[in-house]
Amino acid sequence: MLNFELYNPTNYVFGKGQIAKLPTLVPQGAKILLAYGGGSIFKNGVYDQVKSALAGFEIVEFGGIEPNPRFETLMKAVELIRAQNVTFILAVGGGSVIDGVKFISGAVRYEGDPIEILKNKVLFTDLAKVVPFGTVLTLPATGSEMNSGAVVTIEATHEKLVLGGSALFPKFSIVDPTVITSLPKRQLQNGVVDAFTHVMEQYLTYQHDALLQDRFAESILKTLIEVGPSVVETPSDYKLASNFVWSATMALNGLIQKGVPSDWATHMIGHELTALYEIDHARTLAIIGPNLYKVLFDTKKDKLAQYGERVWGITGTTVEEKAEKAIAETVAFYHTMGMKTKLSENTNDYKNTADFIVNRFEERGWNALGEKQNITPDKVREIVEMSY
Repeated sequence: MLNFELYNPTNYVFGKGQIAKLPTLVPQGAKILLAYGGGSIFKNGVYDQVKSALAGFEIVEFGGIEPNPRFETLMKAVELIRAQNVTFILAVGGGSVIDGVKFISGAVRYEGDPIEILKNKVLFTDLAKVVPFGTVLTLPATGSEMNSGAVVTIEATHEKLVLGGSALFPKFSIVDPTVITSLPKRQLQNGVVDAFTHVMEQYLTYQHDALLQDRFAESILKTLIEVGPSVVETPSDYKLASNFVWSATMALNGLIQKGVPSDWATHMIGHELTALYEIDHARTLAIIGPNLYKVLFDTKKDKLAQYGERVWGITGTTVEEKAEKAIAETVAFYHTMGMKTKLSENTNDYKNTADFIVNRFEERGWNALGEKQNITPDKVREIVEMSY
């Protein structure tokens, strides 16, 4: 295994009715910025539960944080916090709202132009330089409720960039699986595939000796395969909902990444498709992932074969045969989850996509991606063109 440090200070509060615990979790006397997205929390009753639980606290509201949260929108919240002397932020929503709040948390006290946070991938490690925050999760997918990373879009340049650091863990996250009952089918499909791909980025690399980590990852994948199609159809089933929500958190709370190599090139390419075409994040991953496995087949085939055997029960006479079947099973699962796995099925304006992404990566100096740093600009081009 590789050397690692495991640090995760988030108080994860799971189960039915846990929103009622908010008064014991938010610091007494705090002035709260209540941050949320497009208003779904008003329809599913979460807003009323939060406001009722926080009766007696001084609250300033900030709504309208977009899917793929915009830098420009988040800066309005930063200015509001400064003007109102807010001392605590509560993110009520899915991964986009939580990611947005992580940026807000770091930007309020940032010395310099806040756009540098994204352009320079600033890592926040000093708790004194961020505004503390907690979350009430309403859409499982990203694991942002129990990690310190975030992705934010700069509208002006159509860039989707990352930030993070140990100071950006939520103080607490309330996760009530019953809130997914009111989610649209498309969002549930996205959540399953997003979580699934998070695991694949950390697992589907090359053979190593972190045996327990592999078993952790495989168990999450198998659980998502088992409950994913059914939870989309019956989100009110608590057994399905609770296992889905916990799997999504475990997929990206840092545990399965420790001691192992990881990839993340699928995400880096997928982010560009979202920034360019507004394709749902999870759907970009379903487009890119299988084609990345094909282009990187020689270096990933051993792990692909293991994945095929352990997760899908695949048999075969050669490593190559099992690896190829594993890719096919993955694509079939994505189709079952409602994904369209070709770029041309998601947008008509795709013919120059590879050129645009390669040029942008070269401008940023991203010339060697993946767990082996062997995904060159030429390979990025091949992956994207294969995805057409």
